[in-house]
Amino acid sequence: MKGNKVLFFIAIASIIIACKKDPSVKDQISKHEEQQEKIEEKFDFVVEQFADLKILRYQIPGWDNLTLKEQKLVYYLTQAGLSGRDIIWDQNYRHNLTIRKALENIYTTYQGDKEAADWKAFEVYMKRVWFSNGIHHHYSNDKIKPEFSKDYFSSLLAATSTEIDKDVYEVIFNDTDVKKVNQAKGVDNVAVSAVNLYGPGVTNADVESFYSKKKSPNPNKPLSFGLNSQLVKENGEVKERVYKSGGLYGSAIDEIVKWLEKAKGVAENQAQGDALGLLIEYYKSGDLQTWDDYNVAWTAATEGNIDYINSFIEVYNDPLGYRGSYETIVQIKDFDMSQKMSVLSENAQWFEDNSPLMEEHKKDSVVGVTYKVVTVAGEAGDASPSTPIGVNLPNANWIRAAVGSKSVSLGNITNAYNNARGTDRLKEFVHDDEEFELQKKYGQLSSKLLTALHEVIGHASGQLNPGVGETKETLKNYASTMEEGRADLVGLYYLMDPKLQELGLVDDWEKLGKAAYDRYINNALILQLIRLNLGDDVEEAHMRNRQWVSTWAFEQGEKDNVIEKVTKNGKTYYNINDYKKLREIFGRLLKETQRIKSEGDYKAAEELVEGYGVKVDQTLHAEILERNKQFTSAPYSGFVNPVLVPETDENGEITKINVVQPEGFDTQMLEYSKKYNFLPEVN
Repeated sequence: MKGNKVLFFIAIASIIIACKKDPSVKDQISKHEEQQEKIEEKFDFVVEQFADLKILRYQIPGWDNLTLKEQKLVYYLTQAGLSGRDIIWDQNYRHNLTIRKALENIYTTYQGDKEAADWKAFEVYMKRVWFSNGIHHHYSNDKIKPEFSKDYFSSLLAATSTEIDKDVYEVIFNDTDVKKVNQAKGVDNVAVSAVNLYGPGVTNADVESFYSKKKSPNPNKPLSFGLNSQLVKENGEVKERVYKSGGLYGSAIDEIVKWLEKAKGVAENQAQGDALGLLIEYYKSGDLQTWDDYNVAWTAATEGNIDYINSFIEVYNDPLGYRGSYETIVQIKDFDMSQKMSVLSENAQWFEDNSPLMEEHKKDSVVGVTYKVVTVAGEAGDASPSTPIGVNLPNANWIRAAVGSKSVSLGNITNAYNNARGTDRLKEFVHDDEEFELQKKYGQLSSKLLTALHEVIGHASGQLNPGVGETKETLKNYASTMEEGRADLVGLYYLMDPKLQELGLVDDWEKLGKAAYDRYINNALILQLIRLNLGDDVEEAHMRNRQWVSTWAFEQGEKDNVIEKVTKNGKTYYNINDYKKLREIFGRLLKETQRIKSEGDYKAAEELVEGYGVKVDQTLHAEILERNKQFTSAPYSGFVNPVLVPETDENGEITKINVVQPEGFDTQMLEYSKKYNFLPEVN
């Protein structure tokens, strides 16, 4: 995925690779796992749980093995990331910073009854807002509803001498701006989305008209128009407000630049330092050609132990897919696991050549795909507290084709997910004991490989037809879900292939493939419904892609009973009867999905997504929600970040950097608001 937010149900564990040809590899893996288990056995991964959210913590294994220079680089990059934290709050909604300041003042100064039910409800609301970087749910995009009254909130404002504008006060409780991102068919998606990437009064037509007039100097290397700006109307004229030093978000960007310059001073090598220099130049100028130059340099800078993601990147929060959300991840290479998984990138051309795509849609040369398992050292912006577990960048199709891409799996994040969950919910929703045992043995490995194939092979595969524009222009509001579904289908097609065993990645490709297919279908058609309120449509891009892939496959296989809908004791299950035929179905859908992307066929994308990916069987949904009531574990998880604390000598020079776990979720959120508060409430 393009930095996808694959969470909870597709969370994955450290890979266990059995390679009979090389006993020494087995020994290395065993030793690695024993060391990992020793590190984790006394660590408490769970911080707290509230509403539908669980807060976890993660470790940074190998930190003490880094040199001081490397530790400094990580520290400076994390500080750069956190310095832009408030940007995502403002991007998510224009009143978020004002509301957060008011809520936090109440939270820290209220002296009244803190055992009252209303206060407990206020605490939960505060934490939900922190988790989502604003007042809209991080996944559903619905406005978070307070479970306390307006009168109680007014009493809190009075008791703490907290002032808030009347219109902002009302928006917490009323029915305006109810959807951060509205992807529904038949509405003006920009006009009805509350996200602050567009100013009041801007419409779909305004956006399309504005960017239709922009032409790239080199049409074969199209610039990412709109990526780093807000589009507004002033006196009826549509204009961009560019994110840059001296421009929109300039005060926070100046802080980001300050820390990036420190990071450049301790870069591991020339290529890494040059890339950081271009990123700094981009932040200062806002120039999109510099952004492309930076991405080319960053993609080519593959040496070193430290890497990072930093800037306005993913476009999921834009209903039309132009504007990037602020996001940073700082990462340390996991050499052991990266070496084991490098086999995928080394064989990328084989996967492309043997895919079921039309010949004209295949790449003759898949270049520059690098894959690493990394240890996260810090996250901010749209990557925190809710984090991806896999990232593939850059997003520009021409850079992927000409230079390549970087794919990473966030190893310590997935370890934390897996250490914080049990198997009770899984047992309730699988069809039978055989499926349960397959999931216990191969489920996490199959998810690991799906993520790797999705990132390394999926996003790197296929090509656009000559003259066809970027997918955000051709497929518009369906671009994100179509791309994620396409990459999933690549992974699904190859998860049932003996090539994986030939490459030494699995010990039984067929059982692994069965577990992968069971897991994907079960997640898409049953488990992910737990995340929706009864009556809701599916709206999030990744949930949509899982549903349209699986529902289409179910329908295509009905004649041969490939996937059977089973009712046992009043409970519904989906059971796969023919895995080989299901693979063929996935292959046909992959071929069609690539055709849609390659040709820019908007109508076909609309029919696929709207016909199979949006509507939910309400009777089944009610049943699943009822069956899920017995489980107390929250369906969504996110993280606090470890705190990097430098030690200095008498001259102020850093001599060591220690890793300290935060006291709690609220402690970290309040500290962040105090320390990284670089934007005004209204921008």
